[in-house]
Amino acid sequence: MQRAAPFAAALALAACTTPGSPAGSATSAKSAAPAGALAALRRADVLWLQRVTFGLDSRTLADYRRLGRERYLDQQLHPRDEALPEPVAAQLRALEVPQTDPAGTLGELHERRRSLNAMSEGADQDQARKALNEEGNRLAYRAVRRQLLRAVYSPAQLREQMVWFWLNHFSVHQYKADERWLIGDYEERAIRPHALGRFRDLVLATLEHPAMLEYLDNAQNAVGHVNENYARELMELHTLGVDGGYGQQDVQQLARVLTGVGINTGAAPHLRRDWQGSYVRHGAFEFNPARHDFDAKTLLGQRIDGEGFAEVERAVTLIVRRPACAHFISRELASYFAGDNPPAELVDAMAGTFRRTDGDIAATLRTLFLSRQLTALPAPKFKDPMRYVLSAVRLAYDGRTITNTRPLLDWLNALGEAPFGRATPDGYPLTGPGWESPGQMSRRFEIARAIGSGNVHLFDAEDSGAATTNRFPQLSNRLYYEAIEPFLAANTRAALEQAGSPQEWNTFLLASPEMNYE
Repeated sequence: MQRAAPFAAALALAACTTPGSPAGSATSAKSAAPAGALAALRRADVLWLQRVTFGLDSRTLADYRRLGRERYLDQQLHPRDEALPEPVAAQLRALEVPQTDPAGTLGELHERRRSLNAMSEGADQDQARKALNEEGNRLAYRAVRRQLLRAVYSPAQLREQMVWFWLNHFSVHQYKADERWLIGDYEERAIRPHALGRFRDLVLATLEHPAMLEYLDNAQNAVGHVNENYARELMELHTLGVDGGYGQQDVQQLARVLTGVGINTGAAPHLRRDWQGSYVRHGAFEFNPARHDFDAKTLLGQRIDGEGFAEVERAVTLIVRRPACAHFISRELASYFAGDNPPAELVDAMAGTFRRTDGDIAATLRTLFLSRQLTALPAPKFKDPMRYVLSAVRLAYDGRTITNTRPLLDWLNALGEAPFGRATPDGYPLTGPGWESPGQMSRRFEIARAIGSGNVHLFDAEDSGAATTNRFPQLSNRLYYEAIEPFLAANTRAALEQAGSPQEWNTFLLASPEMNYE
């Protein structure tokens, strides 16, 4: 009970204080800089790196020092060789998404469900349902595990952030229908290849993936039975924003354009001769002209004649090239990376790049990350749970290979931001008010204490149930003295001085405002 006061003080510090001006170095042995420490980086460098990455580690700092800001950014915007540590690469190879097309996956799943439903009610049927449900959970967890391992260890940190950003932007929920069998492929085939590419290609890739078509019900959208759900979210959440200059009539017209865009896991339909040339099939994706409304439409003031799937491509092009789309996407990116209320000048500059480059995501991000405004905003940005958890782990273990990612997922669940866990299509909040609360800070403090004391199971064998003995991390290291210690606020230094052990010192640092804000 003697340590209750320091713990409470550190929790209050994390909850109520934002990072301030650096103060003089503390005088305790815990704060004595090691001999030969490199000169401290500028605060602007550290803030910039925190925005570009999922948090600081030694490799990030070394690459930044070697390359300088612009060359480092170019490497992040155009990553070539991930060069993951071999133990991590081996884990990812074991978790690779099968090359089996989603059509085969869904076709087999539907057949198994038919067989299951044909069984007599009773214990055998219940056991079969449980086994199928557990299989879906395993597949979903494999997808999450791949994502988290890459986020922690990949040197292509900006790409990993953009994969997370776009998965949240084009959100699907794993617990709807058959999504658990699809989300791994959705990330690998629809999101990841286009995360730094052209926005139009990304929109079309998500539009054609069965995970999106099933989640937002466009698989049920057909002439005579129009479903507007996906059309509405495509405009409101994915491209133009709620104030993007369109109305309900445009939603209805886009829904008509999207009729016939759906999923097929079986044989191609028998079509009349004049429709056969309009049929499109890519794996589980299908454009079926027999389900399409071929009458002319008027979308955003532009006439679209009945041309089959070409209408869809034309509609997407029309939408993503509107100034409202450039502004909406630029503001979303700026809100995520720069701050809750990004300056209009910054958003306008990004939108200008977006329009000039026909939606080049990397070019738009380059405008953002080379802007002086990125690290000069008056208020620091509160980290969302994903950025907090990953930055704490990257700092604490600094390249040491995690073998069990379940604690990471448990922490993200506790903080309310588990991958593929958002039930509504709007995605998780991008701004601080969506996360700042006493309950959130209390849970973050418990996570900081678990990491700081070594009371975690990140290095256990995955799913074996066998616990390993872990030493607590040594956070007062070279990385700390280079990139964190020079910029600690006086209140944080005072809290650290109250720590009665290295484990408590770790806890206070990981729960500090400097770790919760960037």
